[in-house]
Amino acid sequence: MSKIKPSKGAPYARILGVGGYRPTRVVPNEVILETIDSSDEWIRSRSGISTRHWASPEETVTAMSVEASGKAIADAGITPEQIGAVVVSTVSHFKQTPAVATEIADKIGAGKPAAFDISAGCAGFGYGLTLAKGMIVEGSAEYVLVIGVERLSDLTDLEDRATAFLFGDGAGAVVVGPSDEPHIGPTVWGSEGDKSETIKQTVPWNEFHVGDVSKLPLNEAGDIKFPAITQEGQAVFRWAVFEMAKVAQQAMDAAGITADDLDVFIPHQANMRIIDSMVKTLKLPEHVTVARDVETTGNTSAASIPLAMERLLATGKAKSGDTALVIGFGAGLVYAATVVTLP
Repeated sequence: MSKIKPSKGAPYARILGVGGYRPTRVVPNEVILETIDSSDEWIRSRSGISTRHWASPEETVTAMSVEASGKAIADAGITPEQIGAVVVSTVSHFKQTPAVATEIADKIGAGKPAAFDISAGCAGFGYGLTLAKGMIVEGSAEYVLVIGVERLSDLTDLEDRATAFLFGDGAGAVVVGPSDEPHIGPTVWGSEGDKSETIKQTVPWNEFHVGDVSKLPLNEAGDIKFPAITQEGQAVFRWAVFEMAKVAQQAMDAAGITADDLDVFIPHQANMRIIDSMVKTLKLPEHVTVARDVETTGNTSAASIPLAMERLLATGKAKSGDTALVIGFGAGLVYAATVVTLP
C-alpha cells in the first residue's frame, strides 16, 4: 500500500477572469501593400483581415503580458500573491532561457509561483488551460495564470505575399481557479507531426547564428533575412476546416453537449474563411455568437483565443456564464479543443 497521501485539490476548475492587451499601433492593409504586390480587396477576401496591431519596442512580450495579466487578476477578484503558477504560451520570446514566465510572475507581484513557458503555437492557450485545470484539481496550485502572448511582427516576412498580411501582436490572459461544478470540459488535443512542414520557421536559430549566406534567405537588397514564419496556405486551410471541425465536435461530445447547447464559439483567429467554414461544417445554430476578432486583430497565435474572449465579453456580445466552445490549432501541427463556461 502506498504511503503517499492523496492530493487535496478542488473537485473542478473554471476560468474566473480574463484580460487582454493590444498594442497601440494599428496597421491597416495599406501598410502591408507597401512591400507585397497585392490589394486590400485580395487580403480581405483571403483572410478577412482589415487591420492588425504591431508592438512598439517598449511593448515587449513581458510588458504586454503584465498588462493583460493585471486585468485578468482584477477581473477574477483575487490578488497577485494568490497565483500559484504562471503558464505562458509563446513562440516569440527570443531568449531560450530563462522562461519569460518567471519575469512576468515577478513583475505582477505574484511571489514565488511555479512559472514556465510552453511552445504549442496557436493551440498554446488550450494547452495552458488544460495544464492549469490539472494543477487545480490535483492541488498543486489554487489559482493559475495562463497567458498567450505574441510579437509575431518580429517573425513576419513582409516580402512574403502569402503571410505578410496575417500576423499581429498582443497578449491575452485568464485566471483559472477552483470550482464546485465542472466549468472546463475534457480537452481533446493532439498533434500530427507528419504535417510539421506546413507551418514552420524559415531558418533554425543555429543556422542564422552561423550566418552561412548560402543557406539563408536574402531580401531584395541582398541582406540576410531574419527568421520568419512561413506556411503552406492551402494545406493548412484544408486541415483546419475538415480535421479541426471533427476535433471541435469531439470536444462537444466529451463535454456532453450539442451545438444547440452552445452560446459562443471561439476558434483560433487564423483566418475568417476558416472560421466561417468551421461554423458551416459544425452546423452551428444562428443563436451561437462566433468570435471574428481576426478582422481587426489579425492572427496572434497563442493570444488569439483569450483576446477574442475578452473582446466578446467587453462588448456584450457574450456574457458571464455562457457556454463556449474553444479550439486552437496550428504549427506542429497541434490542436486543443474544450468547452468552457465564460467568466
